[in-house]
Amino acid sequence: MVCVHSSTLSAGNTKAHPDHGPCLAVAALPLRPPGPSTHGRKVQLGDMVRTLSQVFPEAQPAELCVEVPENYGGNFPLYLTKLPLPCEEAEGQLVLSGNSSTAAEGPFAVDPESGFLLLTRALDREEQAEYQLQVTLEAEDGRVLWGPQSVLVRVKDENDQVPHFSQAIYKVRLSQGTRPGIPFFFLEASDGDEPGTANSDLRFHILNQSPAEPSPDMFQLEPQLGALALSPKGSTSLDQALERPYQLLIQVKDMGDQASGHQSTATIDVSIVENTWVPLDPVHLAENLQVPYPHHIAQVHWSGGDVHYHLESQPPGPFDVHAEGELYVTGELDREAQAEYLLQVWAQNSRGENYTEPLELHVVVMDENDNAPVCPPRGPPISIPELSPPGTEVARLLMEDLDAPGSLNSHVVYLLLSPESEEGAEGRAFELNSTSGSVTLGPAPLQAGQNVLIQVLAIDRGGAEDGLSSTCEIAVMVTDINDHAPEFTTSQIEPVSLPEDAEPGTLVATLMATDADLEPAFRLMDFAIEAGDAGGNFGLDWEPDSGYVQLRLLKNLSYEAAPSHKLVVVVRSVAELVGPGPGPGATATVTVLVERVVPPPKLDQDSYEVSVPVSAPAGSFLLTIRPSDPTSRPLRFSLVNDSEGWFCIEEFSGEVHTARLLQGARPGDMYTILLEAQDADEPMLRTSATLTIHFLKAPYAPAPTLAPVPTRHLCTPRQDHGVVVSGSREDPGLASVHGPYSFALGPNPTVQRDWHLQALNGSHAYLTLGLHWVEPREHVVPVVVSHNAQMWQIQVRVPSDRVSLQRGGAMYAQGGPHEGHAHENVGGGHPRGHPDSNRHLPHPHLHPLDPREEEGARSASG
Repeated sequence: MVCVHSSTLSAGNTKAHPDHGPCLAVAALPLRPPGPSTHGRKVQLGDMVRTLSQVFPEAQPAELCVEVPENYGGNFPLYLTKLPLPCEEAEGQLVLSGNSSTAAEGPFAVDPESGFLLLTRALDREEQAEYQLQVTLEAEDGRVLWGPQSVLVRVKDENDQVPHFSQAIYKVRLSQGTRPGIPFFFLEASDGDEPGTANSDLRFHILNQSPAEPSPDMFQLEPQLGALALSPKGSTSLDQALERPYQLLIQVKDMGDQASGHQSTATIDVSIVENTWVPLDPVHLAENLQVPYPHHIAQVHWSGGDVHYHLESQPPGPFDVHAEGELYVTGELDREAQAEYLLQVWAQNSRGENYTEPLELHVVVMDENDNAPVCPPRGPPISIPELSPPGTEVARLLMEDLDAPGSLNSHVVYLLLSPESEEGAEGRAFELNSTSGSVTLGPAPLQAGQNVLIQVLAIDRGGAEDGLSSTCEIAVMVTDINDHAPEFTTSQIEPVSLPEDAEPGTLVATLMATDADLEPAFRLMDFAIEAGDAGGNFGLDWEPDSGYVQLRLLKNLSYEAAPSHKLVVVVRSVAELVGPGPGPGATATVTVLVERVVPPPKLDQDSYEVSVPVSAPAGSFLLTIRPSDPTSRPLRFSLVNDSEGWFCIEEFSGEVHTARLLQGARPGDMYTILLEAQDADEPMLRTSATLTIHFLKAPYAPAPTLAPVPTRHLCTPRQDHGVVVSGSREDPGLASVHGPYSFALGPNPTVQRDWHLQALNGSHAYLTLGLHWVEPREHVVPVVVSHNAQMWQIQVRVPSDRVSLQRGGAMYAQGGPHEGHAHENVGGGHPRGHPDSNRHLPHPHLHPLDPREEEGARSASG
């Protein structure tokens, strides 16, 4: 029985194996280990040893790894390692087997007495690097009683191989122009020893250069890679090199950089050849070329050896270079997609390093007439104002031909197809410039509202028969002319004050402009700041069809930079103006005063409301505006935007009164004005509040009752005479008690043209002729009388006579609760007793004036 413990397995130094764990490095062991001999001979491969018939528990021993030096020169057998056989007695067969490459008479055996694995002869790593063995204990019936025990025997490499070159003599070509340091040849050498070890680590060296002129160091050899290149000295001296080749004696040695090792030599014959890497002429290729592809276009050649060609195209294109330096185009080219290409070709060694600078090849794509002229997209109809003069350009065809610019293929001419020309030049509505494509008006007039479709034929190649063509259409609409320029309703805006810290976007002012044109398109307006805004501090917001424009702040203001801005805003018609240009009303001036930022005073309320009857007399007290802090500094008050001028405010007390009669105010209406309070010492310190006035119904006033009066004549042609409309003589103070009367002509435009009515006071109006001449007859003049929100219309019948000279008189019309009465006809007209002097008006409300009253009326009208 053989019993081996794991502690006895080490027969030498243990060495790690990368694949199989630790290996035992075997040294020389005794021919036979000490101990009794059981059988007297070793177990060879295939031998079996009979032991006790005991069945051991199944186990899978760890694999043993043994390393054996190749070419071992000691005595044999060589004990390698002791096998871990079971200690229990067992009867069976000990079987040693190997892999398929291990012969039955292999170099391994098992000593049955000691349980050692033996080596019977020397091994050669180059013949076989490792052996895989297996030991089992089997019963007679083939059952495995123990094992299998795997044993890996690795053969340790020894430096027993000499490196050698692939050739004894190498023939190499070196082209002039090769850059120094770029390898032009790579040596090949091999060593049979184990790769990756120092035994196969090769180094290359140049032992000798012949001839040694012009420099003994013409070449350099990379020691590890065997890459042969020109040295910097050799590069500068290559042009002086002899015509005969250089012979280099080179050496290859193993063991890396160690001094010891095997070596061998070879010879390199280097021939210096002429540089054929010459510039290429440009290549012209027709687009859409119908030839088999790839199509040869150029040839490059590097005269040195071991060359590979590399090509790049800018921009990328269908080009390629073959191994022999032929350049090809691999597909059709399109000049409209790319007119030129720049190809660069490099000569490189097997590592992709460039021998020299690349060659450039310019490829120019030749144009073919493969593109017809392209019409511009048909847009909306082109508007042409009526009465536009002949020669006015309607449109200009901007044709696009994708063929080469400036060539015949892109030379486009134009032909007018429709509307067809009528006989003679006078009947032609449109004319076409065949070269520029400009369509202009002809001498034949066009009518407003007329729609015309113009068809133009565009032909390339200058109109040649083989030219390509397209038909373009232009829609023309004849429109009415725009002969009124827009104007502002107010050309001078009151100064507007803005604090320095006013936020961008602040509304400065709102301007309104009107346009007398009727066509909606002509009423569209465009606004711009024409002057006074060099810094771009202000901007305009408007809707083209609204007529209103808002002047807004765009940037923060600076009092130090500019304490005021005088802005000139101009309004223009969006449509082109025909006739006279804009007048003075096309501009409006807005003065913006910049205020220093100082905390403003504060009022006791943010807004105020008060009610007042519409009949309130002038000077009626409404309310008092006070500061929020009674102890604050004195303030000065003012009204900012009382457009009607109805109210006033006491400058220092803040008392608000009616400034005049509230003529035109209606009960139920609201009237909002802006109150402004300034620091009395610092006018720039100010605040504001709104005052809303609610108008109340006035106390009842009786309707005017008109008194009968005798008629009175006016003269035509016009003399300086008129008619006075007044209140009742019996109660002349009624108007002042119940409020004033107001008088106005009726809304008929003819009446307003033929007559003038001028208010004299709260109870009188003066009626005169508005024209120099009216037809001699009786005229009915409607007059609207208003009093305390009540309104009446009366018909004033005024006869006119044709006279050569007459001193005109004046008449009264009196309103009120009492009937009026007639006065004596004096001061001209018909003499007393004339039949017409006693004729009464159908609405008796007129009476003659006495001379003193007539003179006063004439003075008021004058």
